[in-house]
Amino acid sequence: MATRRGVAILGSTGSIGTTALRVLDRQRERFRVAALTAFSNASLLAEQAALHAPSYVGLVHDELEREGWGSGSGTLVEAATREDVDIVLNAVVGAAGLDATLAALECGKRVALANKETLVMGGELVTTACARGGGEIVPVDSEHSAILQCITGKGSAEVRRVVLTASGGPFRTWSAERLERATVADALQHPTWRMGRKITVDSATLANKALEVIEAHYLFGLPYDRIEVVVHPQSVVHSFVEFVDGSVLAQLGVPSMELPVLYALTHPERLPDTGVPPFDPVEMSPLTFERVHDELFPALRLGIRAGREGGTAPAVFNAANEEAVALFLDGRIRFGDIARAIASALDELPQRSASTREALREADEQARKFVRERFRC
Repeated sequence: MATRRGVAILGSTGSIGTTALRVLDRQRERFRVAALTAFSNASLLAEQAALHAPSYVGLVHDELEREGWGSGSGTLVEAATREDVDIVLNAVVGAAGLDATLAALECGKRVALANKETLVMGGELVTTACARGGGEIVPVDSEHSAILQCITGKGSAEVRRVVLTASGGPFRTWSAERLERATVADALQHPTWRMGRKITVDSATLANKALEVIEAHYLFGLPYDRIEVVVHPQSVVHSFVEFVDGSVLAQLGVPSMELPVLYALTHPERLPDTGVPPFDPVEMSPLTFERVHDELFPALRLGIRAGREGGTAPAVFNAANEEAVALFLDGRIRFGDIARAIASALDELPQRSASTREALREADEQARKFVRERFRC
């Protein structure tokens, strides 16, 4: 039997992390769990460690750090750079995942990337680290996985544009007045996906789609005017790729993250026994598509603006959004204040070069402080 590849899962107790462990359970002949880390939920992490017997377990939590469990991003970096790790699945939520991605790429590892903020904040640093260390980035997001599957074996010069699909979230049919009154419970009622609280709110504001547009820019080397978004409520078509001759390829599948997780581990190969139900086009019909209502979901426009501006603007967008979502989930601001906080941060904070980690961290800290002081009730 061929040597099994070691996988480190950063964020193993979250939705992507637990999905990845289910996938790895069915592929034990090819992969082994080499490292697990989590930010909380010590009991679940302990269960996962007992079941999968990784050589490294790290819990990133202030109280437990004092008891010797590890410390913040250092724990993530340690897990990501171990010699027995071949693939790092970065499923950490937020900016905390950046250092681990950079370190893994510098060590020449494959990074199965589910942490949107890594490329949004530090796209230039990440691509440089990838080239310097000989690492590889394979996206886990279903939209980017779809694009990768459509263009594998083809040159970027053949691509005219890509179209990312968005479910539209729970507020697709709401009026602007009703959106202002949206509650946390409303925002967490995603119609097709079951995800963590932060990313579910991002889906409701379409901030997640802005993050994905910026990611696509770096992943596939496309300018922003060749990356579009369309609302697709059924979440069956994960993305389209239009080629220069007018041909369009799309990747379809049932709404399950198990497929893109597995593909990120095996790309460009495909393995059987995914555990996902067969695709039934009749059962999945009808498939519909709508334009995005920019006036209702300004976070998408703001994120694309930040991407076009470059420098530290994407880091400001990301940090302001993270902080505003946290305030919303705590009941301190209204749903509409999330986009207003992002817009204010982008308008009022200075934008600088993003060529160093220090510049990114400073921009991140300034944006968070700005939102906390300006918008906290």
